[in-house]
Amino acid sequence: MTVVLRRLADIFALLGGAILLLIVAVTTTNTTAFILDRIAGMFGANISGLPGYEDFVQLAISCAALMFFPYCQAHRGHVAVELFVDRLPLIVQRGFDKIWLVLTAAVALFLAYWMVFGLLEARSDTVVTSVLGWPTWPFYIPGLASMLLWALIAASQVVGGATDA
Repeated sequence: MTVVLRRLADIFALLGGAILLLIVAVTTTNTTAFILDRIAGMFGANISGLPGYEDFVQLAISCAALMFFPYCQAHRGHVAVELFVDRLPLIVQRGFDKIWLVLTAAVALFLAYWMVFGLLEARSDTVVTSVLGWPTWPFYIPGLASMLLWALIAASQVVGGATDA
């Protein structure tokens, strides 16, 4: 696997982590506002939460969740069942590994293909979030890029050697 792909996977994971930290900060703020509202309610006052909190979290998590897949693939961190494969000859193990890498790349490309249609449909239908009114189609782009990077990394592991880690 090339250094560029590995660095891109690192960058995607860092961005995904930053988005998750932002989600945690917004959730903490909203939860604190809820608790303060309960306390203020005892004195006849109120404190509102963040408007559109659910919209933001839904869109942000849809980006962040997929951004970790390329990193996981680059570090071969996906779940693997090796109960009986470990007992097979090394050449057979490598063969199975290459087959699964090809299938992984194919699945990632399949998901990216359908995400393009989802993006185009959301854009043509002018789908927006219910509270904030944000268009949803731009939030497909990080997931689409993540699926393509995931496929590229898996494909490079097939070509460059299945033992990249």
